[in-house]
Formats: sequence, structure tokens, C-alpha cells
Amino acid sequence: MKRISILCFLLFFPLTLFSVQAQTTPSGESEAMMGFARAVDVADGLVFIGEPANVHQPGIVYVYDRSDTGWTEQVQLTASDGKIGDGFGSSLAANGNYVLIGAPERDDNQGAAYIFERAGDGSWTEASRIALADSIAESGFGESVGIQGDLAFIGAPGEQDGHGAVYVYRHTDAGSWSQQARIANPDTSNGMNFGSALALDGNRLLVGAPEDQGGAVYVFQGSNDGSWTREATLTSDGVDEDGAFGSSIGMNGDQVLVGAPDHASASGAVFVFRRDADTQKWNESGRLVAYDSEPRYQFGTSLTFAGTEAWIGAPNADGRKGAIYQFEQNQTGDGWAGVQKLSGPDSEQNAQFAGTIAVDENVAVTGLIGADYGAGTAAILERTEDSGAWSVQTTVLGKGSSVLEPITGNKVECTDGNADRYGCNNVDLLSFLPIDEIGGDRGVRLNDMWGWTDPRTGKEYALIGRNEGTSFVDVSDPNNPVYVGTLPMTEGAQASVWRDIKVYGNHAFIVADNAGTHGMQVVDLTDLREFEGTPITLEEVAHYNEIHSAHNVVINKDTGFAYVVGSSGGGQTCGGGLHMVNIQDPTNPTFAGCFSDPSTGRSGTGYTHDAQCVVYEGPDKEYQGQEICIGANETAISIADVTDKENPKAVSTASYPDYAYVHQGWLTEDHRYFFQNDELDELTGNVEETRTLVWDVTDLDDPQFVREFYLGNPSSDHNLYIKGDTMYQSNYVSGLQVVDISDPENPEKIGYFDTHPFTEDQPGFAGTWSNYPYFDSGIVVMTSSREGLFILEKQE
Repeated sequence: MKRISILCFLLFFPLTLFSVQAQTTPSGESEAMMGFARAVDVADGLVFIGEPANVHQPGIVYVYDRSDTGWTEQVQLTASDGKIGDGFGSSLAANGNYVLIGAPERDDNQGAAYIFERAGDGSWTEASRIALADSIAESGFGESVGIQGDLAFIGAPGEQDGHGAVYVYRHTDAGSWSQQARIANPDTSNGMNFGSALALDGNRLLVGAPEDQGGAVYVFQGSNDGSWTREATLTSDGVDEDGAFGSSIGMNGDQVLVGAPDHASASGAVFVFRRDADTQKWNESGRLVAYDSEPRYQFGTSLTFAGTEAWIGAPNADGRKGAIYQFEQNQTGDGWAGVQKLSGPDSEQNAQFAGTIAVDENVAVTGLIGADYGAGTAAILERTEDSGAWSVQTTVLGKGSSVLEPITGNKVECTDGNADRYGCNNVDLLSFLPIDEIGGDRGVRLNDMWGWTDPRTGKEYALIGRNEGTSFVDVSDPNNPVYVGTLPMTEGAQASVWRDIKVYGNHAFIVADNAGTHGMQVVDLTDLREFEGTPITLEEVAHYNEIHSAHNVVINKDTGFAYVVGSSGGGQTCGGGLHMVNIQDPTNPTFAGCFSDPSTGRSGTGYTHDAQCVVYEGPDKEYQGQEICIGANETAISIADVTDKENPKAVSTASYPDYAYVHQGWLTEDHRYFFQNDELDELTGNVEETRTLVWDVTDLDDPQFVREFYLGNPSSDHNLYIKGDTMYQSNYVSGLQVVDISDPENPEKIGYFDTHPFTEDQPGFAGTWSNYPYFDSGIVVMTSSREGLFILEKQE
């Protein structure tokens, strides 16, 4: 079977995070962990799989070969000057002894591409690195690539504000690759992303431009003199304006397939074009759709030709398990005789089988781009010559997924600004356990956390939220922490980025957001005493099902009430405000009432993202001895008197003109001040540095804004807690920030510990999520979402 096209795919996901959404709201979806199989290809019996997004190491392209015992990894290709975050492996195309690999995010999205050459002994060498002039910024050069014969094609869809271009390079007799042509976008519109996808067949080149007014695909024909002439522009009146027409493309002789995966509520479609032999014009001749199509299937995200078949991927089909639809052409080649549906090797929801596809002869590879919680896997398929049927032979995954090693045994002092690889100041590293050492499988991320001290043994435990459960780690010997147990998520619930834990009466109370019918789990922490060396699986002693999904749970240990907040997934949501639960008998949680302030929040229902509830002991005599909750309600802080659960009262609200997302906060121990963070103000550009806001709540009826406190870098801020005169704030990529608040109106940063030194500090959601500073031992435990559990100690 002749290999007829070289494809590179740009994937579109309608749930991708945007700057107006918070990481810690269910409106967004977590980014891919490593991006394994986001680009794939097959050539000469070898399978190539890219892993461009591992945040702990530069991108990798894995090469697999068939042996008598099956498919095995032959080599890992890496750029000689690779950098974390350069996107190396985002696109790739192999042909003969060459493989062309794009790194479109290198140098602030300027991009680069690398050509590797295979020697006679099967080894690979980086033969060339190709980049544009420094003056061509943010071009995304390398987002798509194609290679055929002695020509290499590299798309730069971001060039000139998304106008886009394609560059053509020729392999010279001297062994170098020199630019032969620059194919400019023939349209004058910016934002088209011309060059987002490429496909080749003979002397014809297809260029996808999926972003503008429904999208377009341009057909170019090459000449012997190295020039390229536009032959046709393919568009369709039948595609939605936001259908992403041209994000995937394929060509086989006089036939072109154009994917529009976001067409028709993202059910997707593939448009068929044919070239008339008499007029030489390209005409739209039909449309292919999934026969069982549903919204969000994203049919057409990937596509290729396999002989007389057209393979079309729908990664969101069947509950995002994914499927390939194999359309068989009729004998005359001008129509379709039938279709078969090929499902993936993994029945896991969200696996997204067929997110990428490549076929050559009797071998195919397809990416399960959502498998392992977004880390990605790939399936290698082979065709049986006798029957012609295709079947999955093996599933592969990158071996570079876990590159962080435990750090235990001895304290690593912070000296000269570092503790091991981690940046720091006045904070020592006592130990570190990566995610796979505390019960997390490949792709699992950590989130929120809390702590518990066993009143009988004095042992201190870290309680750590994962995508799919909760980990329990004995940190009594902080230099040698021990993973002692796990609690799986509620049966029937779905894995989620968001999980929250609080403790009352030797019981942990656990909720999860965007997790289906998860409810609130209650687990007896004294069961951890049963640990004898092998991690145990805890079981719930109670389950509260009056709510389904919820963002957070707040507990006032002085009164024995829990306040579930951000409940919006079913059950008694209380408008997303305070869902009050009596937990004085932890094994019998009982609904007690609702409170919300509709003047706050984005939805007009009084949604509370997080809160702190206390028996008030501050200076406002009117409320002394009353139970007060201060909520972080997206648009404002909301103060409520919840002493009478059947008749809670709004006390006051306070906000500020340039809020982006009022996220969380904590009272000083004298209840005079409230320190509050805004998760999105850095990301939206409202401020240039991490900002914490300080409120004077001496008069609860009239909170006063005191000041803004800046921490000197642009990272997004997250959870903060106060112990004594010290504030401990987990700020994503800049790590733990330690702040002296002995003078609350004049805070002073006195230390930090960076759990995510792999990229520059910037707004975004990688790195640390939360911390717990309340152990009597004085240690601070902290989660970092892709890294693991850090146990820290502030220097005196």
C-alpha cells in the first residue's frame, strides 16, 4: 500500500481554559499532563510518537520498532538545545530516513523545527535545526510539519498576528536544509492561522486555515523551479462559522477530506472535495458524519487515508472514549460503500481514542490523548493480511512520565537560594514524595490538602486530594514520611481536578467538584492506626448525599458544623452558597440550612467559592460569640451571621473595582483583619504582580479596604492560611510564600519555597495548590499538583 499523505493535526477542545475562568471552578478543564501522542506518524514500519508537554523535562519523540516479540521502544529523540515548554514533539512527520519535528512554543512561541536522520545501523542523529529570524516573533513556527522526498514544509500559523505562512526547505547535496520558498497566506485577514495543518500528495500541498469565518483550505501546486502556485481555495457554505473547518486535512490524488470537528455543536463533520478531470476545478462533493453522531463527538478531529479507506477520528465519541470511523470507498472511487466503527483498547471514559491518527501500509498508530488523566497513551494497530481486519496490538506510553525522585532521609537546607533543585529563601526542604509514591498512578494530579494529628499517638498526618481519591501520609518523622493509606472516590463518581478535605472529631470530610454524584465522604481517621507497613484502603463510615458535587467544605471545629460551598452539581445546592451540615455526630451528618447572598457571585445566586467560619472573638461587640462566616464569592467577600442555621443573616459585603476572581482568604487570629487573594487578576492583566488584599473587619457591618500587598512576581495566587503572625500562601508556579503579618497593614515577605522551578514565574495554574501550617511540630506540608508532597520548615 502506497503511503499517500503526511498529516499533522491541530486539536480543538471546546472546554479549554480561558483567561476569564479560574482553575478552581468547574468551568474549565485541566490541561494535558504530558501530551503523549498529541502527534503521531508511521513510516517504513517505524512508529513515531511525540510527548511535547511534560513539565519536568523537554519534549521527547519516541520511536518504536516491530520485533519478533512485539513492539518495543527503539530510541528517544530529543533536541540538542531542548527546553521545558518548547513543545518539541507537538508535530512530526517521517519519511524515509528523516523525521521532522516541530517545537512551536520555543522562545515565547517563535518556534523551531528539527530534522533527525537515521543511519544505516538504525541510530538517529539531529541533522538540522531550523528557525526563523528573531524579528518574526510568536509565529508558532513548527505547529505543523510535513516532509516528502527532499522537501520539508513547516507551518507558522501565528505569524503576523495569525495571518500565517508556510515555509519550504530543500535538502541540498551538501547535506544542509535551505529555505526554498515562503508560501504566504493569500488572504489578507489576520487571525486565520494559515498553516495550522498541512497535507501532501505528490506535487500538491494542502494548507489549513481553520480560524476565520468558518475556515478554509488552500491547494497549492509545486513547480520544478521550486515555486508554489495556488490552485484552489476550498470552503463550504454548509459549515458553521466556528466549525474549525481545515483543522485536519487529507489528500489522495484528486480527493481531499477537510475536517470540521466543531461543526454542529461539535458533533463534527468531514467535507469531501474532488477535482474534476475535465475542468481541473475542485468541487465539494459530499459530507461524512458519524452515523451515531452526538454533540461534542468532534468527528473529524483527526483523519487520514488508508488505501481505499478514509479513517476519521472522533475522540469524544461514546463518553469521550473515542472511536475511528473507517469509510470504504466504492469501486469507482466517487462514493462510499460502507463504514465501520473501530473502538479503542481502553474502555475508560475520557481516553479520547483517535485524537490523532497515522497509517502506513499495514501499521497504524492512534493517540488516546485523554488517557491516564490527560497524560496520554497510544495504540499501535496492525492489519491482518488474510482478512484485512485491523486490530490493536499494543498500547504504549512514554517512559519519561515520572522523572522526579523522592528526597528523604535528611533535611536539605536552603543555601544560596536553592534546596536541591528547588528555589528557596529561609525555608528548608525536609522531604519530598512524588505523586507515584503516595498512591497516584500515571497522570494523577494533586490538589487541596489538610492535616490531622492523632490525639492518642501524637502522629501527624497529611491528607492529600488526588484526581481520583485521597492519600494519607504519616509525616511524624518529616524527613521520612510514610504513605499509609488511600480512600477511593465515591463509587460512580468521576475523577476531578478539584477535591477538598477538612477534619472534625477525628474524621475527614471530603468533597469533589465537577465529579458527578460524589457527595461528601466521611472517613474515620483513627483507622490509620491499622497501618502495619502496607498501605491500607480506607472505607467510608458515612456518606452525605444531600449534595452531589461541591467545590469546597469548610468546618468550624468550635461548633461542629460543616459548610459545603460551591455546590452546583445536583442535590440541595443552596445557590452555591453555604450548605450547612451538622456534623457533631460525624457518622450522622444532617442538613441544617442554607445561606447565600445573591448580590455576590457571577451567577446571581450568591455562589461561594471558599469561606472561613469562626466563633467571632474580634473587636466588634455586636457579634462577639456569634458564628460568623466570611465567604470569597467570586465578585466580593460576603460576611454572614450563621448562628441560627434556620435564620442566617447577611451582615455585609465588600469588593473592589478591579476584581477578577475573589478566591479565598483567612482571618488574623485576633479577627481584626481578613487577608484575601484574587486568583485571576494576574492572568487577566489587572495587576502585574501577585496581589493580596487586606481588609479591616473591625466593624463587620462595614469592612474597610486597607491595602494591596504585592509579592514581586507575576504568578497567580491561590490558598493562604495564617498561623500566629505568619501568612503561608501557595502561589502556583512561585510556590510557598511566607509573609510576616505582625503589622497586618504592612506585611513583609520573609521567605519562599518554589515547588515548580521548571518554568519562569508567570500567571497560570501549574505548581503548588495548597498548604497546611497548623501542626504543633511547626512543619508546613504542601501539595504541588504535578510534582507531589513537600514537607518544609521555616528557618528561625
